[in-house]
Amino acid sequence: MVAGIAAAAAWAAAEPLARRIFGTPYYSDLRLLGRSVTPGRLSEPIGLALHLANGAAFGAAFERAGGRGWKQGLLAAELENLGLWPGMALVDRLHPDRKSGAWPPLFTNGRVFLYEAAVHALFGAVLGALLSDENP
Repeated sequence: MVAGIAAAAAWAAAEPLARRIFGTPYYSDLRLLGRSVTPGRLSEPIGLALHLANGAAFGAAFERAGGRGWKQGLLAAELENLGLWPGMALVDRLHPDRKSGAWPPLFTNGRVFLYEAAVHALFGAVLGALLSDENP
């Protein structure tokens, strides 16, 4: 769980750079989570808390499955990304930022897909490296 939290924290720290690189200044996973729960100023800390909790759960499952090393971590995180991507169609229908027009459609947005692939890759590589056989 600790490795998952650390990997999720690395993702959160990298979000501003990833948004610039992929031209998605409007989109953030932390905002996706936080604004799904509350529209207020608590959405940012709630989004971060939910993101870290998701990282902990993924990290625990990855470790229980015997996952080790950055390559396995990267593969597991990208498989999760591909599995969750169809859920963006639901986000497009329900998320307050989509309903208000603050975000463009996400499911068909190639830049958001690349952003997600990149931050999932970072998460998976960090997670796997922290759980490497070389890091007992």
